[in-house]
Amino acid sequence: MDTPLENTSNSDALALLFGCAMLAFFLLLIIEKLKPYRHFPQQIHKDSFVTNTTTFVVNNLILTTVKASSLFLVAQQFSSHGLLSSLPDNPVKWLLAFALFDLAIYIWHFASHKYEWLWRFHKIHHSDKSFNVSTGFRFHVFDLLLEIIYKCIFVVVIGVDAHIVLSIEIIELFFIFFHHANIRVPYEQIISQLIITPSLHRTHHSTLRAEHDSNYGIVLSIWDRMFNTRADLVPKQIGLDLIGAENFVQLFSLAFITESKIIKLFGLLPKGKK
Repeated sequence: MDTPLENTSNSDALALLFGCAMLAFFLLLIIEKLKPYRHFPQQIHKDSFVTNTTTFVVNNLILTTVKASSLFLVAQQFSSHGLLSSLPDNPVKWLLAFALFDLAIYIWHFASHKYEWLWRFHKIHHSDKSFNVSTGFRFHVFDLLLEIIYKCIFVVVIGVDAHIVLSIEIIELFFIFFHHANIRVPYEQIISQLIITPSLHRTHHSTLRAEHDSNYGIVLSIWDRMFNTRADLVPKQIGLDLIGAENFVQLFSLAFITESKIIKLFGLLPKGKK
């Protein structure tokens, strides 16, 4: 018997994805407004929210649609190929697909910190001086485009039905908003042994490179324990020292200015030093 998601049209599936993401966003926004974990200066918080939501309107609204539809269509075309294609469509296959997908995003996230050509786009996400649910909107357009290509390739490799891919995307989007929320989660130390929580991801947004090069997981925290990239600490400062933006145009442009170039502009490095 077909599941409800399998019977939905492409537009219905996109509407479901968008609706679930927005519901999670607004619920978390209310919670962090009523009882924030950390108090940021009002102007910093306001600038962050305006810039991030503008980025969503300009970037994410369009690219989320492109990402969901492309993944949906690729999965439809190649569901009979790949590692899991021969397995029956049951909870075992769903869980395996979810675990492999989550691991793939962990690897992508790790690579985005380790390779300069990826970090130049991903650092836009880390440039937020605040930490709130809207930070989940703060991505460079090229960062999103590269991730679309990566996910499409991965969908072909694992070979699962489109409704599974869409369901995983909904879960991943929810967790992106959840672990960026400026909230305190009860029993978080225990919960974080299984999933990525705001406290873990807050460390990932530390100003210090040694601290933000950690906790790369999106949903499951097992990958950080497995690959020794987990860090349990409270960062003193959020954001990046030399990187900041007050609007979308500045945010887009920052990807083309490396930290070393900024330092040279300030005269902090001798000329010619790389």
